[in-house]
Amino acid sequence: MQDQVFKVLEEAGKPLRPGDIAKALGADSKDVSKAIDGLKKAGKVSSPKRCFYAPA
Repeated sequence: MQDQVFKVLEEAGKPLRPGDIAKALGADSKDVSKAIDGLKKAGKVSSPKRCFYAPA
């Protein structure tokens, strides 16, 4: 799931909300949020503004 979320963020070219990522993947937003948490801990994703995420 983390790989899929990261790929969507890279292709978007702009910061996205977890709900937008979930729609793009056809996944549950809770699963997307968990994947984002893991990516943040790994340093692959940053949050340029509240509730938006982009590749670090």
